[in-house]
Amino acid sequence: MAKLYFYYASMNAGKSTTLLQADFNYRERGMTTMLWTAALDDRSDHQAIESRIGLGADAHRFTPQTDLWNTVTAAHKVEPIGCMLVDEAQFLTKDQAWQCAKLADTANIPVLCYGLRTDFQGELFPGSAALLGIADALVELKAICHCGRKSTMNLRVDESGAAVRAGAQTEIGGNDRYVALCRRHFSEALAG
Repeated sequence: MAKLYFYYASMNAGKSTTLLQADFNYRERGMTTMLWTAALDDRSDHQAIESRIGLGADAHRFTPQTDLWNTVTAAHKVEPIGCMLVDEAQFLTKDQAWQCAKLADTANIPVLCYGLRTDFQGELFPGSAALLGIADALVELKAICHCGRKSTMNLRVDESGAAVRAGAQTEIGGNDRYVALCRRHFSEALAG
């Protein structure tokens, strides 16, 4: 029986690296995989999914309008899919998270989702909230704060490194825009 997995963490925990390793493991065993990532993350010039350590792969890109159920099941009829892997899963809509669950439950395709749990204000992303509620397995990947504690928060910073306290929930960026911190240092940074 296939399952829906949600691997979540703060920035810099190796989510994309872990996804790419899982993809490699399936393909090494002769299974077809289908990789997805959010279309709004357009930082890469050549590969849709890239890890900070230099690994990368092409992937389908989803928007809020993408019907994952229809797209994946149509591809599955042509060539059986051994696993579906979703990077930047925090950007899934609630309906798309449920489509992932249906792919596991009805099409018997394991679905591995990787994403942030919370935004720069400590609020759940819609996709993450849905996955936290419905996934068969929740796996927290660990990142480390500068103090050595586990990072659970994503601090957005401006060009000078100062904490950003307000703005749109989604702003694409890497180490230049976000710092993974423990809750204590996140709170201190926001307090100024």
